[in-house]
Amino acid sequence: MKIQLPAVLKVQAAFGAVMALLLIVGIVAYRSVLASFESAQWAQHTNEVLEHLANLRLRMENIENGYRDFALSGTDAFLQRARANASLADNEQKALRALTADNPDQQRRLSIVADLLQRMGQRGDTIARLRQTPAAEDTAALTRSGQDASLMDAFRIAARAMEAEEQRLLRERKSAAAYRYREAQVALIAGSTLALLIAVVSGWQVARDRTERKGAEDRLKRLNRLYAMVTGISTSMVRVRDRADLFNRACQTAVEDGEFEMAWIAVIDPDENRIVPVAWAGSDEPVMSRIKAHFSSREGSLEGKTLAARAIREKAAAVSNDVQNDETLIFGRMHAESGVRSLAVLPLIVADNPIGVMALYTSKPEFFDAAGLLLLTELAGNVAFAVDHLERQERLDRLSNYDALTGLANRRSFLERVAQYMRSAAETGHKMAVFVIDLERFKKLNDSLGRAAGDALLKQVAAWLAQNAENADLVARLDADHFAVVLPKAMFEAQVARVLEKTIAAFMKHEFSLNDAVYLMAAKIGVAVFPDDGTDADALFNNAEAALKKAKASRDRYLFYAQKMTETVALSLGIENRLRRALEREEFVLHYQPKVSIVSGKLTGAEALLRWNDPVSGPTLPGRFIPILEETGLIHDVGRWALGKAIEDYQRWRKDGLPAVRIAVNVSPLQLRNPNFVAEIRQAISVAADAAAGLQLEITESVIMQDVNHSIDSLLAIRALGVTIAIDDFGTGFSSLNYLAKLPVDTLKIDRSFVVEMVSATGGLTLVSVIINLARALKLNTVAEGVETEEQLRQLRSLGCDEMQGYLFGKPVPVESFEQNYLSFSRTERA
Repeated sequence: MKIQLPAVLKVQAAFGAVMALLLIVGIVAYRSVLASFESAQWAQHTNEVLEHLANLRLRMENIENGYRDFALSGTDAFLQRARANASLADNEQKALRALTADNPDQQRRLSIVADLLQRMGQRGDTIARLRQTPAAEDTAALTRSGQDASLMDAFRIAARAMEAEEQRLLRERKSAAAYRYREAQVALIAGSTLALLIAVVSGWQVARDRTERKGAEDRLKRLNRLYAMVTGISTSMVRVRDRADLFNRACQTAVEDGEFEMAWIAVIDPDENRIVPVAWAGSDEPVMSRIKAHFSSREGSLEGKTLAARAIREKAAAVSNDVQNDETLIFGRMHAESGVRSLAVLPLIVADNPIGVMALYTSKPEFFDAAGLLLLTELAGNVAFAVDHLERQERLDRLSNYDALTGLANRRSFLERVAQYMRSAAETGHKMAVFVIDLERFKKLNDSLGRAAGDALLKQVAAWLAQNAENADLVARLDADHFAVVLPKAMFEAQVARVLEKTIAAFMKHEFSLNDAVYLMAAKIGVAVFPDDGTDADALFNNAEAALKKAKASRDRYLFYAQKMTETVALSLGIENRLRRALEREEFVLHYQPKVSIVSGKLTGAEALLRWNDPVSGPTLPGRFIPILEETGLIHDVGRWALGKAIEDYQRWRKDGLPAVRIAVNVSPLQLRNPNFVAEIRQAISVAADAAAGLQLEITESVIMQDVNHSIDSLLAIRALGVTIAIDDFGTGFSSLNYLAKLPVDTLKIDRSFVVEMVSATGGLTLVSVIINLARALKLNTVAEGVETEEQLRQLRSLGCDEMQGYLFGKPVPVESFEQNYLSFSRTERA
């Protein structure tokens, strides 16, 4: 017989079962809530530990940097900053010890950190004592070598181990929280409304915990990025050599390591009362251009409404964590459109005086919190301190390399520059010169007018020399009344002399104003030329001083170190002065050397050779004066005269019924490079319709090959005028056969040296034969130069050479003799 429970008992049982179920669900949900609460507490605990650990790492880095900078520079500010950070590091270490009291492993690591901190302090005290002893430089050298980095390395190992331990614990606790969360989900499915309500509450708490943990992780990542940026900029401070480099590296590091969208640094211009951006990174040029334009306007002054102006006035960071909705920002809309959500402007302060600002832009809203701003403010302080240190170092460097009175280079700096110019001259194969200048009667003027007037005169002289040299880096002040100038490039000694003559003349005419009076100064100069007078800077400079000493003892305004050079330069200058008047005095003449056919022996042409009837030394050969004409540029005027004279003689021969043979005129390299040369030829032959038929231009092979493409263009234009072209000294310029086929020429002139070797040297005959055969293949006429013997003529005739010129047939003679000996003879022969 079955026993049936009363309905009340059934209801009670059911209610009891429901209540038991609800109790179980409630217990599970309660355990989940407790686990979530504990997880949130541990997440907060981990966040605090990691923040203190990051602060401890920053303090230890600052201690290391402070002691290192103190060891390298001896500046007490670095030592004080290191000791202040040591105290802060000790506080952070104590806070960490309290937070990790229940973790023996972390306590053991903190003991290691405490020991390292103590040893670092002891090392700093040792460095401080050593800096006061003669071994200070050894200490600095040891510090540079990085041999004392073991303490910092040990700390980093311990810090990484602590961070890894906290991360491990955080992961375990997150795993436990996730497990409890799944239990709560099962209870919610099986439970009642109460269980569902409890599960919702616990789920909300868990979600909140997750958000807090994610926020903590994001803050940790942000702090790590900022720490990496601060470390990178602090490290670069040791390597930079000037303020611009420091600012550029800081902006670049902020963008790369700090992951900022844009960073820029500006300095204060006290004269203009403005903020001037000087370095930036990560920004588009249009954005930075608008910022710079605003700061250059009236609204961009220190009294303006920009965050930079506010940060400078308040000497505190100016922050906007909601760029999209911050109506006080000048460029809020522009920055918002470019994706910027937060920005901060940090003042750079030295000795309580702001010198500029550093601006940082990020795409993350609400980015700049208290912990981050603390790091960034300390970074701005480090940058400002580095700027002050660099400016002090620049002042010291300037005092050691420049003259305090005139601002010119001193002797040491000048010698370094001379050495650089000497290396450049040696590489390119040109000359250079050093002038040492002594102001005459300066001591007398200084004694009579006083030191202030003497200093004012020296400043004016320095300014005049720098302006005359067109580069202040070429001028130096050696001592009281001695200056030096370097001429970096000179091709000839005569060029050096011309520079000196021009400089001395201008200097002696210049009026120097002192005490409402005008003074004219004079100077003596000693000159040394590289490489003739010295192969190193000291030797060259000493020889220039020796030349000055000789000049002061003589009546000469200047002397070269080598007496022979002085005489040569004086002679060259004398020739140059006479050459400048030679054209107007009609001292130039043309001599003509006949060219004859090897087959028939008849006159075929003439080569016009320039001669100068020097009123001092008499008839002068071209080798003596042509280089000076080219060096001074007179070759253009003389060359035009020679062309005109040759055409004039040709026309006269035709008029007088003489055989009008074509006249060959030599062309200088400077003439061929002259862009107006073709126009000059066109003008020269415009005197008569048949003038072009009587003219041939002889151009040496080496000149053509200097710029073969330009030569081809010029020669094509000249040949189109009806003028023929001959390549002079063929075989000496290493012509490319490819280019030779393209050259618009009519004649190849075989160099005299090949004609001589044709008989006397092995292989000479073969070489001449090759040239003649090449010309025949290209349908060019051949002329052998310097033919002096019958044997040479016989060989040339057997090789098939077309024409010859040389002493065997006739020397260069004046036009009258040429007409009588060759043209009249040819006319009689024809008759």
